[in-house]
Amino acid sequence: MSELWLLTVLALSLVSLLLVTVVALALHSGLLTRVRVSAGASPVRALTLAYKYSRGPYRQVGSLFTQSTSIGPELSCVGVYYDDPNQVPPEKQRCIIGSILSEGDEKPSEELVKLYEQFGFKIFSFPEVTHVVMTTFPFTTFLSLYLAMYKVYPVMNDYIKNRKLCAHPWLEIYRGDVIYYVCPLARQGDFYVPELKQAERKAKEEEGDGQTDITGADSFSDNSSVSYTDRSESRETSMAPSVAPFLSKRESEDSDSKSDRSESMASGSSFEELDLEGHDDGERLGLSQQNSELRKEQDHPAGPKKPSDISTEEEQ
Repeated sequence: MSELWLLTVLALSLVSLLLVTVVALALHSGLLTRVRVSAGASPVRALTLAYKYSRGPYRQVGSLFTQSTSIGPELSCVGVYYDDPNQVPPEKQRCIIGSILSEGDEKPSEELVKLYEQFGFKIFSFPEVTHVVMTTFPFTTFLSLYLAMYKVYPVMNDYIKNRKLCAHPWLEIYRGDVIYYVCPLARQGDFYVPELKQAERKAKEEEGDGQTDITGADSFSDNSSVSYTDRSESRETSMAPSVAPFLSKRESEDSDSKSDRSESMASGSSFEELDLEGHDDGERLGLSQQNSELRKEQDHPAGPKKPSDISTEEEQ
């Protein structure tokens, strides 16, 4: 009886120790880390990286990280994801995995470039972007990757969606014990590698509809991860109105005027906004006045017009 009791105590002790270890590991890996998303300057400058392109389930790119790290163990790894896994089928999900060879004005080592090219990697450069959506997460254990997957992406998605931002693609930069999650708000087209353009042309040739964008999805479909129009346009900022503080004063005024014009066509309430914001614009002011008169006539239908009223309108 005493031996059975001793075994039971020992088993409970081992289970308790195991649970404590798992909890401690989870806490150390970032279980209670609060994800704080912000929009502002990028944590990295212009990047030159060696990468491999992958088309298929994101969960299968671990081998590319291993290969890239084994070639340059001292370098920071990077992953760029172009499709939303919640909308794009696994077999069509595209990304690049690689290592950062240099940052800023620094040129990458020629020996390092040749070494990566020998293993089938390609070289590409990302521009420095001044406006991004970003957050960080600790990278202390392998468990940190799984915790970040369930903690970071939902928060960043909500942040982008609630503010109606145009932010893509998704960058994961592994630097030391920190993972940087970055979504550019400008020059997004410069983050798309040549393989994506080739895939776009191939898809257009196969489908023949000419409606496939840079992501390979239908431009008019909800499955498209981005709305890519032209590379030259991507080099200009594609920020949404909600990041207006980053715009210059003139750009902000232009954005407001365009927004007001579109709203004036959608609802009668925006006529008042046009009237308030367009005092120095004769055309918009006239439009506001006409719309106000039209609304008054709709709300209070006029009776038969008198000859004096008709003559007055003709003179006007």
